[in-house]
Formats: sequence, C-alpha cells, structure tokens
Amino acid sequence: MGEVITFTSGKGGVGKTTTTANVGVGLSQLDKKVVLVDTDIGLRNLDVVMGLENRIVYNLVDVLSGRCRLKQALIRDRRFPNLSIIPSACIKEDIRISKIQMRNMIDELKKEYDFVLIDSPAGIDEGFELAVNSADRAVVVTTPQVAAVHDADCVLRILKKRDDLKLSLLVNSFRKQMAKEGNMLQAEDIISLLDTELLGIVFQDEQIIIAQNHGEPIIGKKTASDLCYQNICKRLLGEDVPLLHEKKEKRLFQKLIWQKKEAGRVPV
Repeated sequence: MGEVITFTSGKGGVGKTTTTANVGVGLSQLDKKVVLVDTDIGLRNLDVVMGLENRIVYNLVDVLSGRCRLKQALIRDRRFPNLSIIPSACIKEDIRISKIQMRNMIDELKKEYDFVLIDSPAGIDEGFELAVNSADRAVVVTTPQVAAVHDADCVLRILKKRDDLKLSLLVNSFRKQMAKEGNMLQAEDIISLLDTELLGIVFQDEQIIIAQNHGEPIIGKKTASDLCYQNICKRLLGEDVPLLHEKKEKRLFQKLIWQKKEAGRVPV
C-alpha cells in the first residue's frame, strides 16, 4: 500500500503546488510510482504548473460524483513515466464531496502507487479537511514571513489533534543573506516556534518561476532549489540528508516568541 502525503498551509502563495509538483517528479525519478491529486476545487493550478492543462478530459469532481471512472481522470506525464496526475475542477458551483468519497478514491490509488501526493487548498475550511482526511503524513509549507509562520501555527494546532498523522515542516523562499542580516527568520527559529520536524528548506530561486511559466518542474535544472527538492525526496524515502544550519539571529525570533507568550501559545 502506498503512502499518502498532503501538502498544506494556512496562507496561500507559499508554494504548496510547486512543492507537490517537484516532490512528485523527484520521487518518480527515484523509481517510485507517484500520483498527484489536486484538491483545490475552483482554483486548480497543479495541472498548469506541470504543463498538462491541455490534456484534461475528466477531473477530481467527475470521479467523486461518479461521472467517470478513476482511470479516466488520470493523466500520465509522458516526460516522467512513473508520474500521473488527477486535476481538480475549475468551477464556481458549490460541490459537496464527502470524506468517505475521498477516502475511497485514495484507497484505490494506494493500491497502485507508492506515493499519493495531495495538493491542498490554503486555509482550514472543507477543502483542507478533505485533503488531510486520508493522509498518513502532512507537510505544512510556509515561508520565513511572520504572517505565513503565524498561519502555519494555526494549521499545525489543528493537525496535532490527530495522533495517527505524521507532521513535517517545509520552508520555502529562504534567503540566506536576509536571514543573516536579521530581516528574515532563521530555519531553526521557525522550527522552535512551530515545534515541528523540518523536512527541508528551499531557497528562493527565480528559475522556479521560469520553469512554472513553461509548465516544467525545477527538478533536473541544476539549480540550488533543484538540489533542495531532491534532498527532500531522499528524506521522504528515509535517507539521512543533512539539513541547512545557519547561525541564529535573535532579534526577530525573540519578538515572535514574545508575541506568542502574550497569546499564551508558546510551544513546549
């Protein structure tokens, strides 16, 4: 049976979809059979990031509403033989999908794939609940910004209520120089604030934007972020790959700790 990993966040725009796509490609290149599932109904982006939007015939809503079979909605990426995707629907209607429907579909995918990677919508509404309901692991994606870390904290407090769910943290758009100057949180500070195991750090890289605009992953582009994603994939497979370690800059970190003390939510 495959492992189900949901990539989620509190704040939008932190790189969940980019992360899902690149981790999926990376794992597929490590001889794992992978399927990506976009659960952001109404605002789908995973197919666009992967450059597969012109191949969509059926989508997630079609599968869950019984309008098509599961295999009809699967799009196999010709560039990566081990990788497939189930796109979401770009619709305005209020679609009611039950957790049971979603779990049944995920259970079917687990029989065929080593990894089922779910791209969750931002926030903590019904879409979030559907995305994490069947997950074995949830990776909370954030950036080193105060608002993003605050929202990640809110999501983690919800997820930590599930004893059966393994939690990890992924930090996107990290800039060493800004952190060194004290204008961006250090990774160690974010870990301390959120009290969650760090899966990986991805450096800010304009090549990610370029790759996305061409419908391509950054994996294989031989950039710093490419190496970051490759290391994340290796860690998901149990390999011991060293994490980034930088000297801490205390001022901004201490400010956030003070704010959390005032709110009575300092992690233990």
